[in-house]
Amino acid sequence: MTKTMTGAKMVVQALIDQGVDTVFGYPGGAVLPIYDEIFQQNSIKHVLVRHEQGAVHAAEGYARSTGKPGVALVTSGPGATNAVTGLTDALMDSIPIIVLTGQVPTFMIGSDAFQECDTVGITRPCTKHNWLVKETDKLSSVLHEAFHIATSGRPGPVVIDIPKDVQFATGKYTEARQVETHYNPQVKGDMEMITELAEAMEKAKRPVFYTGGGVINSGPAASQLLRELVAETGFPITSTLMGLGCYPASGDNWLGMLGMHGLYEANMAMHDCDLMINIGARFDDRITGRLDAFSPGSTKAHIDIDASSINKVIKVDIPILGDVAHVLEDLLNVWKARGRKTNKEAVQKWWGQINEWRKVDCLKFKQEGKVIKPQYALSRLQELTKNHDRYICTEVGQHQMWAAQYLDFEDPNRWMTSGGLGTMGYGFPASIGVQMGHPDALVINVAGEASWLMNMQELGTAMQYKLPVKQFILNNERLGMVRQWQELLHGERYSSSWSESLPDFVKLAEAFGAKGIICSDPDDLDDAIMEMLNHDGPVLFDCLVEKHENCFPMIPSGKPHNEMLLGEGADTANAIKSDGAVMV
Repeated sequence: MTKTMTGAKMVVQALIDQGVDTVFGYPGGAVLPIYDEIFQQNSIKHVLVRHEQGAVHAAEGYARSTGKPGVALVTSGPGATNAVTGLTDALMDSIPIIVLTGQVPTFMIGSDAFQECDTVGITRPCTKHNWLVKETDKLSSVLHEAFHIATSGRPGPVVIDIPKDVQFATGKYTEARQVETHYNPQVKGDMEMITELAEAMEKAKRPVFYTGGGVINSGPAASQLLRELVAETGFPITSTLMGLGCYPASGDNWLGMLGMHGLYEANMAMHDCDLMINIGARFDDRITGRLDAFSPGSTKAHIDIDASSINKVIKVDIPILGDVAHVLEDLLNVWKARGRKTNKEAVQKWWGQINEWRKVDCLKFKQEGKVIKPQYALSRLQELTKNHDRYICTEVGQHQMWAAQYLDFEDPNRWMTSGGLGTMGYGFPASIGVQMGHPDALVINVAGEASWLMNMQELGTAMQYKLPVKQFILNNERLGMVRQWQELLHGERYSSSWSESLPDFVKLAEAFGAKGIICSDPDDLDDAIMEMLNHDGPVLFDCLVEKHENCFPMIPSGKPHNEMLLGEGADTANAIKSDGAVMV
């Protein structure tokens, strides 16, 4: 029997049918019919954010931590334009979110009506797909298709722009099972290429697995298969910023993160390997460094669900188009059927070289005196929270890189950070989305004071919904990463890289009704962190740290992987380039 209902009712019914339990949004005139339907039901929780950018980042955090698509609802005009940063962030990092935007009535489109903008035109470059729905009869089909497109293949954000008259009008509701889709991305890899990769693995003398966010996006099975493959082969494994947690940080084969602020041993292994197996990463410029010097002697394999990512940046020798989980399953089966062979003697020698690089101890630092080093703050946070059911978000900057270096992730979906777009202001609203998805978990946002201020208003959201998110601010009173680049590349000319007017964060927290904690003495840090952890509501932790600490290791712009700047704590006596020259 065909159901008839208003467009606004269709929106809510489709969300329920798709299993949505939480929507992050901000009302306005063009979405009031939808908000009226939300008011009249109890299946979906609505979280009132304080800014539309916050709504989309919250939806991202929810999606990344739960593995389910996130949903945001915003009004027309500025509501939609405020969502653009979050949409672009989700596109760059392949996060499945559905953003519903209101639009002026169809008969007013193009008349410069109040709060009108060309939402479809504006969001076309920053979404996987978008729609302007002008007929109520088509609305439910579009809603169901949007979920399919957002979550299939390489995940990403979609936008559905819904005019107000379409929300008021009555039409036929189509159920999800009745919707035909023409979007069916290839998930099974080419067996010939998979067999070629298995042969390369058998012969490799210096192999390395280079993993990315695609492993996590592929679902829990992909991470389990990856762990099995590493255990079976004994090959070393590294990861991008987005892939942290797909292989446990406590694993024997773990080299740590690679890239611009990656670990010495990971970057050296990538430079000197003879077989690079890229699994779900896109050869981002923060990883590759100088392209003509990137892993110059290696055979390169690339497993990816997105055909446009293969050979886009780096020409590869063994391209495999398909879903990571499906391809890893087939690869394991082929490799086992061929006798589980590896060049054990050569691989053992390779590990000997890697262990020499590990002796550099590139993350070693010196905590001296009465000023807290940011590395020390995160080391203590790691130690005191490692046994909790913990989810970590970050803002963007030095603190983000230190968090990636000093916090350990044993499982996927535990690490939420803005990678491709590098969005300051991402972490706080993302932590709200994570906490909504995991009400009983410990959710911590590692922040810099500058990034945190970009979406500080979401403290009101945390208080309203009693979300015990912990905001751990490494406060150096500087735009830390900007200042670091100015020191290293711009003759120490610190142009606009510090703020002369910062708030008292404790008083700011208390103004919202939250708990504020300040700590400036390393001797008091453990007690202060425990006070934060033991508080059952939102906490704003102001950790005053060394103002001019730099984040190392660092591959300078335009340099290859084997030319890294190291911190003062590293054992530079052991740091040599592959050609035998001493490291700078």
